[in-house]
Amino acid sequence: MSSPTSSNTLDSFQVDIVQLIERLPSLKHRQFIKQALTTIVNLSESNIDRLDWKILSAALIDMEQGFELFHAYRHVRKVTVFGSARLGSNTPEYRMATEFARRVSQLGFMVMTGGGSGIMQAGNEGAGREKSFGLNIQLPFEQEANPVIEGDPKLIHFKYFFTRKLFLLKESDAVALFAGGFGTQDEAFECMTLSQTGKFGPVPVVFIDHPGGDYWHSWSEYVNKQLVAKGLVSPEDPCLYTVTDNLEVACNAITNFYRVYHSSRYVDEKLVIRLRVDLSETEVEQLNTEFSDILVKGRIEKSQALAKEGQDETFELPRLILHFNQRDLGRLYQMIASINQMGIPSVEDAAHPERK
Repeated sequence: MSSPTSSNTLDSFQVDIVQLIERLPSLKHRQFIKQALTTIVNLSESNIDRLDWKILSAALIDMEQGFELFHAYRHVRKVTVFGSARLGSNTPEYRMATEFARRVSQLGFMVMTGGGSGIMQAGNEGAGREKSFGLNIQLPFEQEANPVIEGDPKLIHFKYFFTRKLFLLKESDAVALFAGGFGTQDEAFECMTLSQTGKFGPVPVVFIDHPGGDYWHSWSEYVNKQLVAKGLVSPEDPCLYTVTDNLEVACNAITNFYRVYHSSRYVDEKLVIRLRVDLSETEVEQLNTEFSDILVKGRIEKSQALAKEGQDETFELPRLILHFNQRDLGRLYQMIASINQMGIPSVEDAAHPERK
C-alpha cells in the first residue's frame, strides 16, 4: 500500500502531466516535446529492464542541468580545453594551457573544461572563475572539482561520461587539446571522427604542444604516415585541425575561423552557411570555381534566410546555400578558410569574434 507522501507526489505529477498536455498546442517546440513524451510512453509499454530505466532517467537529469545552464550563455562562443589530469603546475604543458586560456578569455571567449585537476585546472585558472565552466564527472575515485571552479554555479557534476562529453562538444565553438593519456587521446580521435563525418562542427580544433614539445607533432606524423598515406582517411582530413606550439597561431586559428564564417546548418538537403558579412558575386564565383567538386548538384549561391529558418536567431545574417556531398569535410573546412579570406568584417565584428 502506498504511503500518503508517495500518493501526494503521484497526484502532483498527474496534475503536471495534464497541464503539459493542455499547453502542448501553444508551446514553441511542441513537436519535439510530443516526440519525447511518445518515446517515454512507448518504452513504458515495453519490457526493458530496471537498469535501463535508471540509465534513461539519470541521463535525462544530466541533460536537463546541462541545457538549463548553457541556455543563458548561448550567445557567447566557448572553447573546450582537453588534457591530462596528471600534469601539475610545474610542467610546461600546464603553464601553456593556463596562458592559452588567459588569452582566449581576453578575446571574449569562455572556457570549458572537465572541471578536474591538471590541464583542466590550468584552463579554468587561465580563464578565471567568471569565464569558466566545469563539467565534472562523478567517480568513486578521482576526480574532485578543482579549487578554481569548485562551488561555482557554472560547475556541473555529470553521472555519465557520454552526457558530459555531449555538452563538452555540443556547447563548444572551438577545441584545444594539450598532452594527455587515454582519455585525451579518446577525445582527440572522437573530435576527428565527428568532424570528419559532419556530426560535430564545423569548428576549429587545435592541438597545442609547449614550445619545443612533440606530443601532438608526433601524433600528427602518425596520422599522416599510418592513416593518410595508407588511404584510411582522406588527404584533406588534416585540414580539420591545426598542430602548433605557438599560442599566437593557436588563438588565430580560432578567431580567424569566425572572421566571416558564422555557423551552418542543414535545411532539407541544403547546407546553409551563415556569414557575418555578405560576399560579392565575384567572390561567390571564385568559390564555385575552387569547390565545385564537393557539390552533389547545382552551384554555391547567395541567399537570405530560408522559410524554414523563420525562428532562427541568425535570421538577419547573409547566407550561402549549396548541395554539399556530406562526405568531403576536409574540403569543406578548406572552403571555410577561403571564405574567411573574403569580405570585410565590420570593426565591431572584428573586435568580438566570440559573439554568436
